[in-house]
Amino acid sequence: MNKPVKKPEKSSRPMGFHRGGYIEKPQNFKKTMGKLYTYIKPFIPQIALSALMSVIASLLTVVAPWLLGLMTTEIADAYLANREVSLVPVVFGLEFSFLSLVFITLLGYSLSGLFNYLSAFILIGMTQNLTYEMRQEIAEKLNRLPLSYYDKQSFGDVLGRSTNDVETISQTLNQSLSEVFRAITLLLGVIIIMFVLNWILASVVLMTSVLSFIIARWFVKLSQKYFRSQAKAVGDMSGHVEEMFNGHRIVKVFNHQQKALMEFDGINEDIRKSTMKSQFISGIMFPVQFFIGNLGYILIAAIGSFLVIAGSIKVGLIQTFIVYTRQINQPIQSLSGIAAVLQSTAAAAERIFDLLEAENEPSDPLDHTQIKDFKGHVVFDDVHFSYVEGTEVIKGFSADIKAGQTVAIVGPTGAGKTTMVNLLMRFYDIKKGKILIDGVDIQTMSRRDVRELFGMVLQDTWLFEGTIHDNINYGSTEKSDEEVIKAAKLAQSHHFIESHPGGYDFELMEAGANISQGQQQLITISRAMLANRPMLILDEATSSVDTRTEILIQQAMDELMVGRTSFVIAHRLSTIKNADLILVMDLGNIVEQGTHEELLKKDGFYAKLYNAQFEESNNPSIA
Repeated sequence: MNKPVKKPEKSSRPMGFHRGGYIEKPQNFKKTMGKLYTYIKPFIPQIALSALMSVIASLLTVVAPWLLGLMTTEIADAYLANREVSLVPVVFGLEFSFLSLVFITLLGYSLSGLFNYLSAFILIGMTQNLTYEMRQEIAEKLNRLPLSYYDKQSFGDVLGRSTNDVETISQTLNQSLSEVFRAITLLLGVIIIMFVLNWILASVVLMTSVLSFIIARWFVKLSQKYFRSQAKAVGDMSGHVEEMFNGHRIVKVFNHQQKALMEFDGINEDIRKSTMKSQFISGIMFPVQFFIGNLGYILIAAIGSFLVIAGSIKVGLIQTFIVYTRQINQPIQSLSGIAAVLQSTAAAAERIFDLLEAENEPSDPLDHTQIKDFKGHVVFDDVHFSYVEGTEVIKGFSADIKAGQTVAIVGPTGAGKTTMVNLLMRFYDIKKGKILIDGVDIQTMSRRDVRELFGMVLQDTWLFEGTIHDNINYGSTEKSDEEVIKAAKLAQSHHFIESHPGGYDFELMEAGANISQGQQQLITISRAMLANRPMLILDEATSSVDTRTEILIQQAMDELMVGRTSFVIAHRLSTIKNADLILVMDLGNIVEQGTHEELLKKDGFYAKLYNAQFEESNNPSIA
């Protein structure tokens, strides 16, 4: 029986605008950031040092325009007085030569860059250590989670939490922390020094900067619905293209190309319209901000000129304030962007903490028992189980399998066949009853000890990227090349392996994509033969091979199963005629049991299943 998989629901979290698109917002920002702080806390010294570097860099950046203004004033005064450029008074009566001031200004900008680099370097090291520990914790957590967790989560969701969400946190810590310190210091420093130098020009700069910020936020809000439509349309496009690509043969067989193209054109038009509107509105925002910024320069120049004429300020101060006008806009925009980034980071952290706080698989008993004298006698005693609370799929299952027997489990789809194997392997724990192996309740054993008793071949093959040799040797203690080849020969896979370049060193792509499905299954059968476990589980293990190869594999399987307790899940009943015991399941319980001949004589549920398959395979009208 296949496990019921709950499709992940669409996120109900609110979405927020960020950099022309939307970001996911956390459900509890404060709580999530508090948890994230526990990871950051050990690195506070590094963060403090990085912050100090950023503050120094920002202060140097703030002082430089003031020094440039002093130099400009000295040049103007020297020109008007028809004299040479001389010493420049700076502060507290200190005077510097013009060239010294130029050198100090250049040194200030250079040191600012150096301190910014050091700040970033410290944060990168800290962030990599933090995310390394976080990834390590996630990897360990994934191994502790029960299979029921994965039943409720899509593969992409778990992968996203383990990779993308961690990377989001990494980028935020790398880029945003130093930027926060730098932006706040720069903003406060510029505002303070501007009001110290001249409150009138400072007010003009603040007015234009705040106006620019308000207009930007208004444009952002106006464009939100169009970016939402764009994001939805792009998602629809990705889904449509993937669906049509994966099913392109079916599309052609049923002549669905024209309708598929019409659907594509409709989605494409939605993307075009929403993108044009969203980009038009967001595109206006930057020219408007540019216009307001230039307006600020004009106002500073105009008002400053009147103040110079009135003798209130020196001419160099105009240049200083023009530079400050440019400088103050950048930290305001940065802090606005960082606020959005923090929302996205909190959402990513919340998803990670949801995973890390998920309920673990129940721990094995500390004093777990072991089977000392293994024979292979398996007993199911009134076993009850449900994937979803209140809905039983195994209802009082009982069976007595003698040591060394080959047991076939048959029944219609959804009868509970695969579920019984999952319970036997302790992939899930039963709700009631007992499963005994040689008189030992498997609930009192460690999961590792239980699973080391079984070799398994599933209908769905699993191969990893690597050599054929490594795939066959997966899960076994290191075996010799001769043992690997012997297992492959028994599984009838040696011939096709040798036909590939490099033979057993042939590199398989991810999931074995560069060999056929049948060859993939032969390799997994070779793996089970090499493992040489005392019991076997075969779940429709020859479903993807041709009839001739199936006969050869069946012979090898028969030899392998001698003396081993084996469980064979089969849909093709012709493959399990020689089983010592056939358990016929329906609706989570055994309805019949016996040998093939005994069950046919009963003319019951099994006989109907078998005859239906026999009639189907011999019906000339079925091609």
